[in-house]
Amino acid sequence: MLSKSKKFTKKNTVYLVPHTHYDAVWVFTKEDYFYINIELILKKAIEMMEKSDFHFLIEQTFLLEEIEKRNPQLFERIKKLIEQGKIEIADGEYLMADAMVPQGETLVREILFGKRYIKEKFNKLVPVMWGADSFGYNNQFPQILKKTGYKYFAFRRGVPINKPSEFWWKGLDGTKILTHWMPKGYRAGLDMSKWEENLKILKEASVGSNILMPCGSGVTAPQSETMKEVAKWNRTHPNLEIKVANVSDFFQGLEKEIKSTPRKSLKTIKGEMYSGKHSEVFPGVCSTRIWIKQNLRKYENLLLTCEQWTTIACIMGIKYPVHELKENWKKILFAAFHDSTPGTGIDSVYDELRSYFSLLKNHLGSLFQNSLQTIMQDIKIKGDFVVFNSLSWRAKNWTEVFLRFEQGKVKDILGLRSGKQEIEIEILELTRYSDDSYETVKIGFIADVPPSGYRAYHILGRKPKTGAKGKIKIIGNTIKNDFFDVKINSSSGIIDVFKDNRLLAHANEIILDEEIGDLYYHRQNLSVPLKTESGNGVKYGGFNIKSFQIRKTNLRRIINIEVEYFSLRWPYRLLNKRSPLMWRHKFISISKKIIIYNELPRIDFVTTIRNKHPRVRIRTKFSTPFNSPKYHCESQFGVVERPINESKKPSEGHVEKPCGVFPSINWVDYSSKKEGVTLINKGLPANEVTDGNIYLTLLRSISMVSSDGKAGPTIPTPDAQEFKTYDFHYSLFPHSRGWKESECFKPAYEFNYDMVGLQLKSGQKGKDEKIKNENYEQSFLEIKPTNLVFTALKKSEDDDEAILRFFETKGEKTLGEIIFFKDVKSAKIVNLLEQETEEKKEIKVKGKKILLSVNPFEIITLKVKFN
Repeated sequence: MLSKSKKFTKKNTVYLVPHTHYDAVWVFTKEDYFYINIELILKKAIEMMEKSDFHFLIEQTFLLEEIEKRNPQLFERIKKLIEQGKIEIADGEYLMADAMVPQGETLVREILFGKRYIKEKFNKLVPVMWGADSFGYNNQFPQILKKTGYKYFAFRRGVPINKPSEFWWKGLDGTKILTHWMPKGYRAGLDMSKWEENLKILKEASVGSNILMPCGSGVTAPQSETMKEVAKWNRTHPNLEIKVANVSDFFQGLEKEIKSTPRKSLKTIKGEMYSGKHSEVFPGVCSTRIWIKQNLRKYENLLLTCEQWTTIACIMGIKYPVHELKENWKKILFAAFHDSTPGTGIDSVYDELRSYFSLLKNHLGSLFQNSLQTIMQDIKIKGDFVVFNSLSWRAKNWTEVFLRFEQGKVKDILGLRSGKQEIEIEILELTRYSDDSYETVKIGFIADVPPSGYRAYHILGRKPKTGAKGKIKIIGNTIKNDFFDVKINSSSGIIDVFKDNRLLAHANEIILDEEIGDLYYHRQNLSVPLKTESGNGVKYGGFNIKSFQIRKTNLRRIINIEVEYFSLRWPYRLLNKRSPLMWRHKFISISKKIIIYNELPRIDFVTTIRNKHPRVRIRTKFSTPFNSPKYHCESQFGVVERPINESKKPSEGHVEKPCGVFPSINWVDYSSKKEGVTLINKGLPANEVTDGNIYLTLLRSISMVSSDGKAGPTIPTPDAQEFKTYDFHYSLFPHSRGWKESECFKPAYEFNYDMVGLQLKSGQKGKDEKIKNENYEQSFLEIKPTNLVFTALKKSEDDDEAILRFFETKGEKTLGEIIFFKDVKSAKIVNLLEQETEEKKEIKVKGKKILLSVNPFEIITLKVKFN
């Protein structure tokens, strides 16, 4: 018996925390999970609490919100038990989010929505973040937690050590939070016959005499004999008392023990919690059901941009659409849930998510355009159309604008004028009236727009007086501009990128890998790829280039390549002597579009894949000459440094074999001290850097939830085989110097946040007259310097003041300058919940400017009042 063990000669307290882990969607439907959690789990727990000193933990307010709608009487019983302290809400998010793939702003809103609901309905604060099941945690999570009012963090997945189970977790900016890792997961106390066995493991990992033993699951009702078994245990284990308690009781006991024992210092662990050595984080989910990741990123960006411009309109005196934005955020928060974004559920549970994305597309598009139209009408801009830039720095970017004209009004468009600048355009699409005048036209050009502002353009019926800036030309199969040279291999479709005569990337090679894994893991039997575009892999199949062409304009060069993959070709031996004559069994068709601009220092890729292969992982590879041991990529509100060649590490003793694949937000950079390349993505988080090669996963074709029954049930998922047509957007930014000096995050944000053009209802259509005192451009918000990255501008939750959020991204102490379009009356620091804090930071307000000092990787939230 443990009571006789030397480990328990001193009095120890076990905090048994009954709970339910609520999955909104996974291997049951949303309605199934409502029934399970409300009817079978919570009602049982409530009965036990009303009859005894039983306690229970509830995680997410999405479930409570639903109970309030469906069963008000049950909700009142829950409310009473919360008041009595028998029910504790821990985690407290709207939905328990995936913490690695959604953007940082989305993680903040999950907490903001959840905690405000709890405060409003129960008048309670939530001190404990309860991370029962999210697949890893980003390196800024400690700062996010502390700035949303949490004091403690208990979690399950991603810890880099197996003991101690209690430690200080130190985030990217230096913020620390008292943390507990669950060595036996959140079901440690569920099987009462294993209390002896599990408590031995928990005690060995614990730093002191306070031991946390979670006791629950989303698939099991509370056990009515719990209190009786606890009493029985305590009669026979005088040195190991079990208390049925709240998780905050454990942390308070731990905190008290630490303070009362000065020599008992906790270990500090730094960085992200994304290790699969001691607990699974399922890196394969970063490329499972890739359409979810693409749409999440797209509508996160659109919603944040919409929120930004409606706030600017609100500052100008226009009503803020509070309800509409809140309902749209709830759809994003559902998509960010830890089984939604990873795509780890059965096929049918994602039908609702598809409908949410469709609603977001229609609603946000309309709301966004209405806000911009209102701003344009208020300012009385003169011109034919206006281009808006949502970034907080002046940006140049490729922009496409659709225009419609009355018959006879416009005969030709040969350029644009804005102020004194005249620029060239491309005609992308065109329809004409019967008199040959323009009916509709879609034009493309390089727009140069001030920070979070607009620029108005007049169309020219003549050629611009000045041509396009920069020089772009083709010499043989090499395209040259002022930034780099791109050499195209017409027989393989792969490009080589040179900067200052140095090869920086052998780029955009499609790699097909065997896929025998599941929604959670990529697995393959082969030690080589199925096939690569350079010819490596299984001998039978191959890529066959169907067509190749380069389209030339004054502004761009566009390489178009059509490629087909066949599983068999003949002959397939001695290929150095004879080319294949026959191709059979086509399962994948690929269209590559590679765009090189004369004025932009990046190369854009649009790769369209029509997949019919049931067992394949498709990646794109960028080979570099660098041998740096580390690479960098964007994380939520910051940057994470990771070692290369993780997939080559020995896997002995690992719960999860190292695969080298990690998630990123907008960019991955691999550099030497003198030069480097940044690979930018749009909703393609899964990346790997091995032997100088950067890999970006485009899709995985998967047929099962779990192929071995360990991570989940063996349920077929035919929709996850991805027999669809996908457009994948990514970009390469070759640069001199390192990622900080080249500010690679700027082209990454420019690639992800398109400029938006809107036609004015009246203007100088087709004319070229000079306009006196023309108000052709304006900035509404600028944040300097550019290492301070803007993430949100919104109306305050509590009043009509504005909330501005940004973070420092280079790890440098910075004097920040925020410039608004309107005089600022006051500005103060608030936390991520928009509450005043005790943090002392000097803020100077001078007219339209706000000046303040920002610490390395600090997240700043300002509450701003205008005159």
